[in-house]
Amino acid sequence: METQQALVANGLRHKIRLQVDGGLKTGLDIIKAAILGAESFGFGTGPMVALGCKYLRICHLNNCATGVATQDDKLRKNHYHGLPFKVTNYFEFIARETRELMAQLGVKRLVDLIGRTDLLKELDGFTAKQQKLDLGKLLGDRRAASGQSAVLHREQPTVR
Repeated sequence: METQQALVANGLRHKIRLQVDGGLKTGLDIIKAAILGAESFGFGTGPMVALGCKYLRICHLNNCATGVATQDDKLRKNHYHGLPFKVTNYFEFIARETRELMAQLGVKRLVDLIGRTDLLKELDGFTAKQQKLDLGKLLGDRRAASGQSAVLHREQPTVR
């Protein structure tokens, strides 16, 4: 978010594409990231799990128990049973959820959400720590309250 704010404040936002990666698993994650300024979204764990990854966190050891994350031909041959359609299904469900949430927000194109922090609502905290949080700086000046995206629109197809 700070990157988004700095680029907008200096008139440079239209020159780069912001990518977010890490922890994205659902369409709601895409919506939140776009509202905070992301235009590109990296997925790692979700597609790996769709292929059969058991999330053992031993990828770097080259002995993946499911053969998903290994260069060892024997492990891949004996253990890997992933099918491409499972990853395709995963992304189709994410795309569907993203479109449904965009429709609820009255937005037809994902690019129209980028930087639209006016769509976020700050909730009251339940705990003392949460109640002390000030998200004002994170949410920015809310210039996009006029309903305009905070980036220069690039040509993108309308989501159907």
